[in-house]
Amino acid sequence: MPRLTIDNRGIEVPPGTKVIAAAEQLGIHIPRFCYHPALGSVGACRVCAVKVLEGPVKGIQMSCMLEARDGMVVSTTDAEAVAFRQSVIEWLMLNHPHDCPVCDEGGHCLLQDMTVSGGHGLRRYRGKKRTHRDQFLGPLVQHEMNRCIQCYRCVRYYREFSGYDDLGVMGIGSRVYYGRFEEGVLESPFAGNLIDICPTGVYTDKPSRFKGRRWDFERTPSICIHCSLGCHMTVSVRYREVVRHEACFSPEVNGHFICDRGRYGYPYASSAERPRETMVDGKPVEGEMAIRTAAERLAAIAETYQPAAVAVAGSARCSLETLAVLARTCRETGWRGPVCFEETRTARAVSAAVGCLTASLAVSLQTITAADSVLLAGVDPVHEAPMLALALRQAFRNGADIVVADPRPVDLPFDFEHVPLTGLQIGPWLERLAGDFPDTDLPTAAIARRLREAERPVIVAGTDVLPAAGVVQAADLAAALSTTGKTAGLFYPLPGANAFGAALLADAPDGLDQVVDAIESGQVKALILVESDLWQRFPDQTRLEQALAQLELLVVMDYTASPALAAAHVFLPTATVYEAGGLFINSEGRLQQAQIAMRGGTPISQTGQGDHPPRAFRKDIPGAGTRPAWGILGDLAAAVISAPGAGDAHPLAGLAEFHPSLAALAAPLPPEGLRVLADQPGRKVALQEDDPHTQPASAEEGLELIWTDRLFGSEPLAAFAPALQERQEDVILYMARGDAEAWHLADGDRVVIGPDASPWELTLRVVDNMASGTIVLPRLPGWQRSGLKSNRVRRKDIRQRS
Repeated sequence: MPRLTIDNRGIEVPPGTKVIAAAEQLGIHIPRFCYHPALGSVGACRVCAVKVLEGPVKGIQMSCMLEARDGMVVSTTDAEAVAFRQSVIEWLMLNHPHDCPVCDEGGHCLLQDMTVSGGHGLRRYRGKKRTHRDQFLGPLVQHEMNRCIQCYRCVRYYREFSGYDDLGVMGIGSRVYYGRFEEGVLESPFAGNLIDICPTGVYTDKPSRFKGRRWDFERTPSICIHCSLGCHMTVSVRYREVVRHEACFSPEVNGHFICDRGRYGYPYASSAERPRETMVDGKPVEGEMAIRTAAERLAAIAETYQPAAVAVAGSARCSLETLAVLARTCRETGWRGPVCFEETRTARAVSAAVGCLTASLAVSLQTITAADSVLLAGVDPVHEAPMLALALRQAFRNGADIVVADPRPVDLPFDFEHVPLTGLQIGPWLERLAGDFPDTDLPTAAIARRLREAERPVIVAGTDVLPAAGVVQAADLAAALSTTGKTAGLFYPLPGANAFGAALLADAPDGLDQVVDAIESGQVKALILVESDLWQRFPDQTRLEQALAQLELLVVMDYTASPALAAAHVFLPTATVYEAGGLFINSEGRLQQAQIAMRGGTPISQTGQGDHPPRAFRKDIPGAGTRPAWGILGDLAAAVISAPGAGDAHPLAGLAEFHPSLAALAAPLPPEGLRVLADQPGRKVALQEDDPHTQPASAEEGLELIWTDRLFGSEPLAAFAPALQERQEDVILYMARGDAEAWHLADGDRVVIGPDASPWELTLRVVDNMASGTIVLPRLPGWQRSGLKSNRVRRKDIRQRS
C-alpha cells in the first residue's frame, strides 16, 4: 500500500485512495465543493487544490483527482496552494447573492464556511451579477438558482447516483443552469437528498423553510420507522415540534441518503389533530382513572367469560419495548395475542422470513451495492423499501445482473430483467432455479446460470406478494448458492419498522383477521389496540366496523387520530418515537436504537401566538402527559393482576425467553446497531391447506387481485404529512394487456369498482410488464371502498363508466 506524507504527517492508504480522502483519515479537511464520498471525484470546483512537493507530479494539483502514491509529499498549507484556493473562492462569489440572513442554508453552508476560512470578505468585482429565474420543483424542494456555484453535485447525484433524468444541466459558461427542462414536480423519490448534497442554498427544505437555523434546533440521531430498513437520520426539534429530518451517515444501512418518505413523514408527531387527552366513554379523565377503569372492565370480562375473551393487537410500528411488554402481558393474563399483522398470511410470511434469516446469509443494504447478481422475488423496492432501490441502483452501476420476478408492473431507476410470475408461481420457480433445466426452458436456465457464475449473488424476497412457502424457497435458494463457495446473501423487506421484532416475539403467526373471526363468533369480547390502525390495511372495512360494534370493550392506545379513536371506550394517548425513543429490529435483523429527541408537549405554534412562546407563564407543559405505550401497558397489566409495582419492571426484562439472541440487550448498542440472528435457521411456518392464498385458482374464477403499497399514501404515519399528500399519485387499476383485451377494456378507460351505493371510480392502465391473470390495485386512502371481499376479480366487478 502506498505511504505518503501530508502536512508532515505520514499515512498508509489502500491503492486508489485519493489524496483528499487520505487527508481526511489524518483529520485534515481539504476544502471541497464538487467532491462527495458517495459521488466520487470530478474536479469541477478547483477549490481542493494542494501543492505536491515530491511525487510523480509536482506543483498545484486537485486533491480529489490525485491518487495517493508511495513517497508522495503533499502540502495543504503551502502559500501557493492557499492563494489558489482563495482565488477560486473569490471567483465563485462574483455572482453569489449576499442573502445569508434569509437563506435556510445559513449556518450549515459549505460555501459560507469556505468563504470565511479562505479570508474572503471584500468584493472587488464591481460588475453586474448574472441572475436566474427559479423553478417550481414540487412541495418538497425549494429552488434558488442564483446561489449556484456550478459544482455539478446535484446533477451527478440525481442522474448518475439515483438514476432519474428529469433534472439536469443546461446552458454554457457563466450561464450554466441546473433544473428541469420545464418546471414541475421532481420525479425521483429521493429528490430531498438534493438538499443535503448541495453545498450552498440552491436546494432547500421547503416544508421546514424559515423554521429556524441549525443552532436553534435540538438535533438528535435517530432511525426512520416508515419502512423496515431502519435508515439512520437526524431529527431536528424546535419549540416542541419536529421540524426537519436529515440523512445521517450509516456505513452499513443507508449510506449518506434517505428517501423522501423518511425525510418528510414526521408531521404526525406535531399535528394539531394528534389526540393528547385521556378519554373514557368519550369524556376526558385523568390517566390513572382511565387505566383503573380499563383494568376493572377487562377483569370483569375475563371473569365472566374467560381470559382469552380479551384480545390484544399491536403493530409493526411498535418499539421492541412495547412488543415485549405486550407479549409478557398476554402470557401473564392469559389474554389472546398479541397479533401485529392484519392478515394471517402476512404474519406467516414474516415469521418464515425471520426463521430463515441466519447470521451467515443476512446482508445489509451496503452489501447489496457490491453484489454482482441480484434476484428479487415478489418485491417492488421503490414502494415497499425505497432505499433498497437506491442500493440496487449502485449494484447496477457496478455491473450487477438484476432480475425481478413479480406479478406487478415494477418500475426501477435502471435496466433489469422482469419475469412476470404470480405470487404462487414464484416459489416453485425459485426451486427450479437450483435444479437442472432442459433446453426448452432457456430464459430460466440463463438466469440460473448467471446466479451460479456470480461470486456475490443476493436473493431479495418480499412478504407481501409471496406466501410463506415462497419465502422459505427463497432462503433455500440462497443457502444452495452459499454451499458452492460463494458469498451468497439473503434480504427480506418486511411490512413495518419492527415487523422483525413482532414476528420474533410472537407465540404464533396469527393475524387480525383471526381476531375478527373470533369477535364475530363471540369468543372475543374485548380488544386492546396498541399503536395499531386497523382501518389502514384491513381489507374489509364494513366487516371490521360491524365486528368492533359487537365488542363490550375497546381500549385504544395510540398517538394518531385513527378512526379507532372515535370507537374507543377507553383511549390512552401514547408517546411517539421522538418522545419515547425505543429499539427496532430492521429487516436484516439489525437491532437499532431511536434516541429520545424531545420531551413532548403541544408545539408552541399551536399553544402560543404564532411561533412565539406564550406571554402567560404556567407551571406545566401543555400536552405533556403522554407516556410510552410500554409504560401504560405495564400499569394496566399490574392493575388487572392486582400486582402493585409490577408495572415498574424493565420493559425488556425476560426477552431471552422469546429468543436467545435478545439476552444481552443491557449493553449499550454500537452506532450501527447489533445483529440479533441465530447461526442456524429457526422455525419455519407450516402452510395450512385451507389457506386460499396457497391454492391456485382457475381462470373461470376471474383475475387474481393484488393489493400493493405505494411510496406515498400507503404508510400510515407518513400519510399525515401534507407535503407528501401532494405527492400521492392518482388511484390506478393495472391490468395486463391480454386480460384487458379479453375483457374489452382499453388503456385510459374510466372504470368503476364496488357496490352501487359507494362506487370507486378510477383509471385503467394497461401494461405489458405484469403477470397475466392478475389485477393490481394500490392501497391508497379509500382503497377498502372497492367492496372486493375476495382475492379474485370477475368481469362483473369492473364496470366501464358510461
